Amino acid sequence: MSNPMNRLAVYCGSATPEDPRYIELAHEVGRSLALREIGVVYGGGRLGLMGAVARGALEAGGEVIGVIPDALFNTEVANHDCTELYTVSGMHERKQRFTDLSDGFVTIPGGVGTMDELWEAMSWAQLGYHQKPVGLLNAMGFYDDLIAFNTKMAEVGFVRPAHQNILIAADTIGELIDKMAAYEPHTPIFRMKADEL
Repeated sequence: MSNPMNRLAVYCGSATPEDPRYIELAHEVGRSLALREIGVVYGGGRLGLMGAVARGALEAGGEVIGVIPDALFNTEVANHDCTELYTVSGMHERKQRFTDLSDGFVTIPGGVGTMDELWEAMSWAQLGYHQKPVGLLNAMGFYDDLIAFNTKMAEVGFVRPAHQNILIAADTIGELIDKMAAYEPHTPIFRMKADEL
C-alpha cells in the first residue's frame, strides 16, 4: 500500500539553537520534500527551524503553505514568502488546518509547541480523527528518549497493540518519507468494540 504524499505538515521549533546542525537539518528537510514534489505545510513563521524549513523548500522550488495564529502574525514573525499564508484564530484551528491540508505529519526537533503538535497528531490517529502517517525524524538522536518513552507506554499497557506502530521513526528524512508512504492504517478506537478496549 502506498499513501499519497502530496503535502506533509512539518512540526518543528521556532527557536534557533546554538548548534548550527539543527538549522541545517531543517533546511535540508524542506529541500528534500520539495525535490520529491511534496508540499510543506508548517507554522508560517520566518524564525528558527520553521523559517529554515520554508527557505529550504522555497529555494528548491517547492510549495510552502504557512498557517499562523493572528496573534503571531501581528508580531512580525510571519513568513510572507510562503506560497500561501493563512491566518487563524488560535492554536486549535491551526492544528486542524494542518490536518486538513496535509497527507501526513513530520516532526523534526523542537520544543513544547512541537511536542503538542506531535502528540495531538498521534492521539487523533489513535482515536480515528485521521488515518494519516505520523513521522518522527530522529536526527542526531534528538528523540531517542521520546521513542523509549513511547515504547514504555506500550509495554505498560497504555498504548493498545493496534496502535503501537502509529509513530513512525527514522534517522533520515528520505527513510522517514519512504516508511510513511508504506504506512498501513490501524483500527482506530472509534471502530473498536468494548472488549478490544
